[in-house]
Amino acid sequence: MVVDFCRRFVARSLCIILMKHFCSSSVSEDLGCRRGDFSRKHYGSVELLISSDADGAIQRAGRFRVENGSSDENATALPGTWRRTDVHLENPEYHTRWYFKYFLGQVHQNYIGNDAEKSPFFLSVTLSDQNNQRVPQYRAILWRKTGTQKICLPYSPTKTLSVKSILSAMNLDKFEKGPREIFHPEIQKDLLVLEEQEGSVNFKFGVLFAKDGQLTDDEMFSNEIGSEAFQKFLNLLGDTITLKGWMGYRGGLDTKNDTTGIHSVYTVYQGHEIMFHVSTMLPYSKENKQQVERKRHIGNDIVTIVFQEGEESSPAFKPSMIRSHFTHIFALVRYDQQNDSYRLKIFSEESVPLFGPPLPTPPVFTDHQEFRDFLLVKLINGEKATLETPTFAQKRRRTLDMLIRSLHQDLMPDLHKNMLNRRSFSDVLPESPKSARKKEEARQAEFVRIGQALKLKSIVRGDAPSSLAASGICKKEPWEPQCFCSNFPHEAVCADPWGQALLVSTDAGVLLVDDDLPSVSVFDRTLPVKQMHVLETLDLLVLRADKGKDARLFVFRLSALQKGLEGKQTGKSRSDCRENKLEKTKGCHLYAINTHHSRELRIVVAIRNKLLLITRKHNKPSGVSSTSLLSPLSESPVEEFQYIREICLSDSPVVMTLVDGPTEESDNLICVAYRHQFDVVNESTGEAFRLHHVEANRVNFVAAIDVYEDGEAGLLLCYNYSCIYKKVCPFNGGSFLVQPSASDFQFCWNQAPCAIVCAFPYLLAFTTDSMEIRLVVNGNLVHTAVVPQLQLVASRSDIYFTATAAVNEVSSGGSSKGASAGNSPQTPTGRDTPVFPSSLGEGEIQSKNLYKIPLRNLVGRSIERPLKSPLVSKVITPPTPISVGLAAIPVTHSLSLSRMEIKEIASRTRRELLIPSGSLESASTSEANPEGHSTSSDQDPVADREGSPVSSSSPFQLTAFSDEDIIDLK
Repeated sequence: MVVDFCRRFVARSLCIILMKHFCSSSVSEDLGCRRGDFSRKHYGSVELLISSDADGAIQRAGRFRVENGSSDENATALPGTWRRTDVHLENPEYHTRWYFKYFLGQVHQNYIGNDAEKSPFFLSVTLSDQNNQRVPQYRAILWRKTGTQKICLPYSPTKTLSVKSILSAMNLDKFEKGPREIFHPEIQKDLLVLEEQEGSVNFKFGVLFAKDGQLTDDEMFSNEIGSEAFQKFLNLLGDTITLKGWMGYRGGLDTKNDTTGIHSVYTVYQGHEIMFHVSTMLPYSKENKQQVERKRHIGNDIVTIVFQEGEESSPAFKPSMIRSHFTHIFALVRYDQQNDSYRLKIFSEESVPLFGPPLPTPPVFTDHQEFRDFLLVKLINGEKATLETPTFAQKRRRTLDMLIRSLHQDLMPDLHKNMLNRRSFSDVLPESPKSARKKEEARQAEFVRIGQALKLKSIVRGDAPSSLAASGICKKEPWEPQCFCSNFPHEAVCADPWGQALLVSTDAGVLLVDDDLPSVSVFDRTLPVKQMHVLETLDLLVLRADKGKDARLFVFRLSALQKGLEGKQTGKSRSDCRENKLEKTKGCHLYAINTHHSRELRIVVAIRNKLLLITRKHNKPSGVSSTSLLSPLSESPVEEFQYIREICLSDSPVVMTLVDGPTEESDNLICVAYRHQFDVVNESTGEAFRLHHVEANRVNFVAAIDVYEDGEAGLLLCYNYSCIYKKVCPFNGGSFLVQPSASDFQFCWNQAPCAIVCAFPYLLAFTTDSMEIRLVVNGNLVHTAVVPQLQLVASRSDIYFTATAAVNEVSSGGSSKGASAGNSPQTPTGRDTPVFPSSLGEGEIQSKNLYKIPLRNLVGRSIERPLKSPLVSKVITPPTPISVGLAAIPVTHSLSLSRMEIKEIASRTRRELLIPSGSLESASTSEANPEGHSTSSDQDPVADREGSPVSSSSPFQLTAFSDEDIIDLK
């Protein structure tokens, strides 16, 4: 088997090298070089728009960002261009509304305190399990007048977490008054109000009908009825409902006396209720030419859809035609009856931050359902982005500050009563005395009962941030991984792709892994490799072997290693690699190479506080010469490298990245991180400049990623929970300029990352047990996936990671009902301790798999067909007790099923809320399922996209709904 593998790999590698002889770079390496390249032009450009009347007189003007895609249908596919799968809700509420999802109705701790500026703050902490993946972690929410901060902290069964350490992780170290714990259960209602200040879960959008040739808002609002095409568009948006007696979200419309019309259009999309203010359905007045009643609603909507009739050559709509200081986003929709397609154009007020998804090229949709999904996601993301503009953000901060101060004043008079805990910095998991345990359990039961009643009330009212009532289509996400190698028996340190295989450094040496074939040893364990780069176009392997003071950099020819595999040689030992040492690199602890090595290859080696710049003497553009394939190579690759200069720093760097200059002259930079700062160093002069200073007591540097926006260099600086984008610009004189601009942004990760990968349009953070996916252009959250024992091993081209999963663990059959109302994970009792194992249980088998996320899926236009996908296809459907195949249920955007479900939940649980607190424990015990049979709510009948059963060792579990979304009303 090993011989067959070697022959297979050698033949494949030889073909690859021959291809490199005729091509300048491979597809994977090309994508790897391009993935840091992005452009905000995909999201439109700012223009000054001027509207005039029929006589040509200027009426109004305004600056708007215009998104119109491109009219060139034959445009070359560029990195970052829109694909049919890149339609995502940004900062989805079921990922961001933590207090409702993880805290409300569960036992948790709430604290009150004052910071060093005497401003009050509130802190909530809970211990939760991520999606029943047996990954326990602390979740903390900090409410301050400046906003809300949320972080996850690792759980340790042997070490309790203090409030002081949690606040320190949130950069809050100094206090005017230490935090005191709040015991009163009514605090949950107040904290829920604070979370609701982040924005509404439901939305109201205006829909304005404009006939061909209409140039003023008075003409558009005076259209009494719409056209047949307009009615077809309304039917696509949602359902026509009767307002009188309507019990759902009303969006400011009258549902009692028909004063705002008789009918309206309504829908639900991914848990969001949407009411459309349709101009032709609002009251019409023949006497009032301005149609004030219609403008009162549509003019006060943040987002408005303008459906314009007429040909493309006719005068187009401009936002300056509408007299409204409140509407910030206009979506211009045109219908082409001949092709049965829709064309979309987006206008955003200049102050609105960038939001996705970017329009396709051209912005024409022939699939109507696809157009509906794109339009609704674009409008929802647009309204959320508008709330971040200075006008709305200041109002929200003032409201949040007022609510926090008011709540603080209400609680502080009870400081000497039993409501507040006098102990400051108490443990998050306090051990109750045996004498007070029964009293504490009764208090917790009452706490949970009130919280779950509030949760039910929010759901019935329609204000719940949940995806339970969502309707959507089964789609394959770009970050969906493929199982590259199952049951990988070694601990991976680092890796890099070599052809279709993966070169992995492990505790057993460096192995060549290809799918599920047996691994082949390349270097034995005497060469402990900590970093490596496979440069196929240059026929080079660069690696750092770390063995204390004898750490060195080694360079090898890939063709020579390939011949060794062909000759069935055993793995090379450290003594076999003497001729491959770069002598001046002894004692190195870090190195970095330039990303775009289509230019001159540059290597910077860090030896304590000294940087050593190394380049290649001869950069062969076509990789290997034709003679090198046929005759043995006599020259050593070490001789091809030359030492340029040494640069001394003030301290030893922890993170290092090379930044390519805009020209091939001496304008390259080195970004280094040490102490509490990021610096950039000019390669030519060795002069260092301060890039960013970290204001924190403890700093954990994660990464400095070089990105290139329209060819201009920028840096993503990641440390602790923070990520900052800085644009840098070298100029003559050996200096550089940090340009503060509107394109710079900063955001916080929910969990401290161990590694960051940039693949435009995505930014992926890898933690110890989750993958957090955000957008590069604005830092908005797209998705969070739970991956137990996650470790990133390679990301220079395709992304490879290892993950450990329990084989006997059911992918979606676990239930959160084990954490009963009376016994939560925060205060476990001896009888009912939550199962958060740190090691394998009896009879349990754990497997470690290697997974691959193809880079072309993230940055290209197409999605690779997976060989073996560990993911469940994402189908968002309402939960139903009927055990049928969900794939057979037609997709609909009606809310009738979700409303029926909510009524069923309410009727089923209303009497349960009246159960005395003392009987909660017995109720939860009786609900347990000792036989181990899964209930209908625990089953997930959805198979993967190809219809095959899903592997139980999947690191991601995308089920129809999360167990944390289920209301546990015992």
